[in-house]
Amino acid sequence: MRIDPRSFLPEIRFRAVRSRGSGGQHVNKVSTKVELTFDIVDSERLDEGQKATLVKKLGSRVTKNGVLRITCDTERSQWANKLRVFEKFLLLVTEALAPVKKRIPTRPSATHKERRLKDKKEQSEKKARRRQSGNGYR
Repeated sequence: MRIDPRSFLPEIRFRAVRSRGSGGQHVNKVSTKVELTFDIVDSERLDEGQKATLVKKLGSRVTKNGVLRITCDTERSQWANKLRVFEKFLLLVTEALAPVKKRIPTRPSATHKERRLKDKKEQSEKKARRRQSGNGYR
């Protein structure tokens, strides 16, 4: 499914919070960590089937109220973290809504069957030789 990133922007909420990690004293003063929230249940951009799919596939990231929450604090600037968290959101949503390809069952080829039987026979002969040799392993 092709998703237009701009269509979700009105429904996405960004919040900046204080981050941990690199930055020294600076990290204690500024809010660089960005938290993205997207209410899947109340979304007008998604149909009911898509909402159910997102809640099911992104279960660990979705709250009981059906709100998707993603955070990013890898960068030292709020703007860069905002871009990263939005990219992560788009990636998660597109992968979750991508249709699953149905597996087409295939049969093993004749040469594969032959090779498997030959390998089994060789293994069996190897073990039989070990039993016959009487080299004190018993």
